[in-house]
Order: sequence, then structure tokens, then C-alpha cells
Amino acid sequence: MSVSTLIAGQAEADAPRWRERGLVALGVAASALVLWLATGQPIAALAYAMGVGCLALALGFGLRQREPAAAAEFAPPDWSVTHAAIERGDEATAIIDRAGRLTCANARFAECFGIGAAPPRLGLEGTDNEALETAARAAWRDGHAAFEPIAAGGREWRLEIDRAGRGQDFLIWRFAPVVRHDPLDEVIGHVRGKLGKALGREGIQLAAVAPDGRIHAANALFAARAAGDADTDVAGSDFVGFFSADEQERIFYAREGHRGSSVRMLHVPIADPDAVLDGSAAADPAQTASLFLLIDNQGGVGDSRTGIPQIEALLARLPLGLAMTDRDGRFLFANKAFLRAAGHDESGPPPYPSDLVIREDKGALADAVRRFAGGGGSGDVAVRLRASPEDPVSLSLAGVRGLGEGAVILSLKDSSEETRLKREIAQATKMQAVGQLAGGVAHDFNNVLTAIIGYCDLMLMRHTPGDSDYDDIQQIRANSNRAASLTRQLLAFSRQQTLRPEVLQLPDVVAEISTLLKRLLGEKILLEVTHDRGLGLVRADPVQLEQVLLNLAVNARDAMTGIGAPGGIPSGKGGGVLRLKTRRVTAADVRAMKSEILPIGDYTALVVEDTGQGIPPAQIGKIFEPFFTTKEKGKGTGLGLSTVYGIVKQSGGFIFAESDLGKGTRFSIYLPVHVPDAADVADAAAAAIAAKLPVQRKQWSGGGRVLLVEDEDTVRAVAERALVRQGYEVTTASDGEDGLEALGRAISAGEEFDLVLSDVVMPSMDGPAMAREIRVLRPELPVLFMSGYAEEQLRREIDIPNMYFLAKPFSVAQICTAVEDVLKAR
Repeated sequence: MSVSTLIAGQAEADAPRWRERGLVALGVAASALVLWLATGQPIAALAYAMGVGCLALALGFGLRQREPAAAAEFAPPDWSVTHAAIERGDEATAIIDRAGRLTCANARFAECFGIGAAPPRLGLEGTDNEALETAARAAWRDGHAAFEPIAAGGREWRLEIDRAGRGQDFLIWRFAPVVRHDPLDEVIGHVRGKLGKALGREGIQLAAVAPDGRIHAANALFAARAAGDADTDVAGSDFVGFFSADEQERIFYAREGHRGSSVRMLHVPIADPDAVLDGSAAADPAQTASLFLLIDNQGGVGDSRTGIPQIEALLARLPLGLAMTDRDGRFLFANKAFLRAAGHDESGPPPYPSDLVIREDKGALADAVRRFAGGGGSGDVAVRLRASPEDPVSLSLAGVRGLGEGAVILSLKDSSEETRLKREIAQATKMQAVGQLAGGVAHDFNNVLTAIIGYCDLMLMRHTPGDSDYDDIQQIRANSNRAASLTRQLLAFSRQQTLRPEVLQLPDVVAEISTLLKRLLGEKILLEVTHDRGLGLVRADPVQLEQVLLNLAVNARDAMTGIGAPGGIPSGKGGGVLRLKTRRVTAADVRAMKSEILPIGDYTALVVEDTGQGIPPAQIGKIFEPFFTTKEKGKGTGLGLSTVYGIVKQSGGFIFAESDLGKGTRFSIYLPVHVPDAADVADAAAAAIAAKLPVQRKQWSGGGRVLLVEDEDTVRAVAERALVRQGYEVTTASDGEDGLEALGRAISAGEEFDLVLSDVVMPSMDGPAMAREIRVLRPELPVLFMSGYAEEQLRREIDIPNMYFLAKPFSVAQICTAVEDVLKAR
């Protein structure tokens, strides 16, 4: 920048200030002139002008000094600073924007994944690509996502994704290498560290030995006894070479000979507990390292208690679950970790190890203890503990010699946390399978209901009110619609229903349904509604939210009136209070809750609280399961709360249940506050402008050629008859291949279809595959899909432009209206 440019810029910045001063000077001069003319004294006028001018300048300077500083603006991002901040050793980090473009990455990311593609499209093998796509969608929605493990660059990674930025428009991807735990390294560290020194002070020598007999590590006391110097590094030496034996099979250090004290050895295999449970080769004693503990034999030959106190002290200090038995199988000692893993509440062990297991496993465990006590060696046996008979555990046994009464070492891993996780995974897998089954059943049932409702509509066209058959047909149609609502419940549970989300305020939804709720609850139950101030907007389907409120209100009414009270407990009151509350929940509130399920963010909560008898603690964890009900037989389907759970989760929210037995139950629904992004604002502005413009649509005069593709004969027949009655020319096909052939024949004959009306799931070739082939031949031909699955799910999976959707089951009027709307929109 030149000097002249700087001077010009400064002059431009100072121009307003000089204009102000000029105006002040002109005013002072005018005032002085008037004073001079009025008094005729020029000296007094001059003094007045100088005083007023100085005062004005002082005031102007003071005011200018007190002007507030201009608001600080955000500086443009400096990606070099960001790049320096994310250089974190072995962690690979990348940042992408809303468009999926790579904006920044550290050197580790470039080395492992390259910079040619941005996550989640990293070109990984197997199912990792799909998992990355799912994690990215979850992070955009929830603000955080995690996934493990991911195989890339010859190693495994743990992924964490966080949404960030002033407008929450960036995703930060962090790939941390997964470090596998090696039990041998941990044991070597203990032998060389404080544990080895502490045991050395108690006279216990330690040595970690490889399967080939070479020493990995040893404590200082072992080195002093074996090599004569505590500072000698015995790693790599032959372990057996340091010892000798006499005729009585007593073991001595070879350097000390028979003049030294004999020692007793305790052998503990160093096996990965996970490998033991899996039964892999890594758990084979012949292929695993060993830990040897050596204790001086201070007593005479045959002293049965020699070394036992030292062994008990050792086992009590180790974090592993270890115990010792004699040759008859009786417990000599068990540390706290062993008793805790076995679920034994008493301070001391029972008489026999078999007392810890169920009756069916007592004989097998007793035989294993006797076998290892007599012949040495090591192995494991699967048993079921009395404390948790549903889950088998692996009990490791190793025979020892030279410890007098001590004959067998038992090892048991505390797997309570692992068992809990297995149960949760099994429950989640079961629920997923039930959801898929429910969705499939609902889809097939929707085809049947479509045919029934369609034929009822066609029959009603030939009958008039008052006809003897008219009322019967209406009853059939009404019951079919009732069955359709049941299928919608199944789809809601499996999260496959069609949602029409809108940006709304929860108090508006509550106000819409309050009148219906009052009639539903009756006169004995009081409805109280309260709302917080400053509630955030949410994005959800208002119809489905009303369904959630209805289901929760019905359950609350039944609990307060004694109809199917949870756990069979009658309320005995016949009434109560149902409270509906909307609450504003900030990110700080969520952080204070310390919930492991609810991500940190702003929410609008809907609380439904009753004064019924509550839910027993044993049942509170099952209430969202499908077909679980506390009502009497024939009075509940068990789909009410599972439907509520499915709707809330499909809407991106969370639901929690709390209950105090005898006081009431509270359901809290948390829906994330909707923050419109730039695209939403632009769409809203375009919609507002379009609403003010005259509608420019082609007028469809009726009729047209429709290609109908449906594998269900009854549904195809109903749809064909309905469209023909409306004046359409319909060509039918039973699957995708027949549909393509029909289109080919029409093109060869010089004819064109105006619309393709197709099912989604069909044998041979499904609807989306057929639609893609049709678009190659006729890119502008619209496709109207019919399906019982959720529209949102289908749009994610199909992704075909100019595609429309009609939910099953539908009536004759609905299919005709849908076809007409699509043709008018062309």
C-alpha cells in the first residue's frame, strides 16, 4: 500500500471529525458577532468566543473518549493455525464442511488416508464405508458420534466425530489408533516395577518366562539368588539352567548348590483372559508365557504349611481373582477378587469350589480339581455360578507342586460388566429383529388392506345410503381402516412409518389435543397443562406427536382408574391428576444431568406425569418392549408404549420413564431444538415469494396413459379399476421386467406413457431398479411409488429425481387424487 493511499484513507476517516469542528467554529463566530453588535464591545465578544470554543472542544474530546469501542468482529479463519492445532502425534484429524469438502487435515490423516477424498468417503473395505456414512449422519443430527474399530492403513482406529463451528457447519473427524492390551507386557512391568520390589522384600522371587524357557524379566531378588548380583540382567537366560534338584526332588539354585535353601515354585500361566474365553490357541499353556514365584523352604521335608502364608499374602495383593485348594479339593485361600467374581457375599470362601456353582456343574468341577491336583498341568472348565446361572464363565485351573497342602490354583475373571454388555447387545439385537419382523408383517398386511379398502370403495359406488348392503360395506371399510391403524403402530415401533415433519412449537400441539384429552380422561381425572417461556422450535410430525400424547394419556388414565394397573396393583382411587408440561432444557442443564444417553445440546422437553400407582422396578425396563403389557388378558396389545418409543426415536428425540411405586409415573420426552440452516431459510423465503405469485401449473384435463406395475394381483386389479373409472388408459405389469417390456412395446409403437405407477418391493426386478432403467429411456417420465414402508427411508435408499410416493393402504379416491396431482405437476 502506497503512502498516498494511507494519507487518503486517514483523511477520509478524519473527514467527519473536521466537519464537526467546522460547524462548532461557525456557531461560535456567529454568536460572538451577535454579541458585538448588541453591546458594541469587541473585546468582550472575542473573550466570549474563545471561552465557548474551548468549552466545546473539551466536551467534544471527552465525549469522543467515552464513545463505545466498535464491536469486535470475528476474524476470517486462518486454517494454518487450525492445522497447527490438530497436529496431535499419532491421531489422524480432518475437518469437512456441510458440502462434504475437506477443509483441513493433519499430516497423520494425509499419510493414512490421503487427501484425495474426504470422510466419510475414504474407500475402505467391507462394511466400514457404510458405518462411516451412518456415523456422519448421526454427528450432523446429534452433534457427536463414535465408532470402533475401523481397519485402514494396516491398523485399527477408533473414530469420534464432533460438530463444530460458529454455525455448526463443520465436522471434526478424529481417528485414534486402537492399542491392544498385552497381558505379558503388564506382567513384565509389574515384575520389574514396584510389585517385584515389594515381593522381593517379602522373600518372594519373581521371573516371567517365555514358552521356550527364556527369561523375559525377573526381580532383583531372583537375579541376586540366581546370578549372585542383584544388578545382573538375566533377561534372555535359560530359566531351568539356574536350578538343580536332589534325590528327594527338592529344588535348589545351581549357584548355591545343596548348601542353600531349597525353594518351592508356583507356576501361573500368563494367558489373555479373552483368549481363554474364546478357546483360541493363545490360551494354550504350551504357547503362553509363565510367571514363576519362588519361595524359600524354611521347614523340613514334608512340612505341609511351608510357604502357604507367603502365597496367601501374594494372592491377596494381586488384582486377579485367584484361589488355592488342597489335593482333596478344599479351599485353602481365596482373595477378594475371586470371591467378588464368583458372586460370593461372605468374607471367606465356602468349603469346596463346587459350592459356588449350580448343581448340574458340581461333578464336573470336582473332577477337574482332582485331576489337576494329581497330575499338574493347567486348563479351564466352563461352569455356571449360583450367583448368575444364566451366563457360563470360564474357570482356569493349574496344578502346582512343592506348596505342601496347596495343590491347585484357580483363576476366575470378574465378568459382571462384560455380562451386562452382552445382555444389552442381545436385547438390542432381539429388538432389532422384532422390529424388522413387525415392519415386514405390516408391509404384507398393507397389501391385503389396500385390496379390501379398494373393493369396498368400488362397491360403495354402486350402492346408495339406505341400501341393505350399504351399511355392511361401510362396516367392512371401517374395520379395515382400524386394522390399518394397527399396522401403523407396528411401523412406528419398527421406525419405518412415514413421517411428515414440520417446524412447530410443542404448546401448539398440546393445545390442539387438549379438548380431546379431557373427553378421553373423563370427569374424575384433572388435566393440568403448564408451559415454560422461551421454548425452542422442534421439527416433528404433529400428527404423530398427538398419537404419542394420546397413548401416554390412555396409559395414565388406566393407571389412575385401576384398569390394568401395572403389576396388577389396583389404584383404588378412581381418579387423579394428569400433568402435561413443556420445559426449556439448555445445554448446561443437560451437562448437569450427567446422562450417558442424552447428547449435550438444547432441547424442548414434553413431560407427561400422572398420580397413579406407578410401575414396579422389575418392570420399568420392559415397558417399551413390544407386546409387553401389565393389563389383563384381552385389554391391551402391548404396542402403545413401543409405538411411542418408535415415534420419538424416529423424530430424533429421546424418552425416559421414571416411576415411584404408589406415587405415580413420569415420562420425559426430549426433542432437539431446531436451528434452521442457510438452506432452510432460503427455502422458506422462496416459499413465501411463491405464495404471493399466481399459480403457474399446467391444467390437466383428465385422462392419460398409466403404466401400472404391481406384483400383488388384488392390489393391481383394484388400482386398475379405480384409474379406468377416472378415464385413464392403464397398462398393467406384474413385476419390473414386465414393466420394462411394456414400455419398450409402447416406444416401438410410437406411444408414450404419462406416468409410471409402481410398487417398491417386487420379485425378479424391484421398482427402483425398474425406474432407473426407465429413466435411461425416458428421463422426464415421472414415477409414483406405492409402498407400506416409510417414505423417508425409501427416499434415502432410492434417490431418484422426479419421484413421488403413495402410502399403503390407500382408498380409490386417494390413488386417483395422487395420480392426478402428479400429472398436473408435470
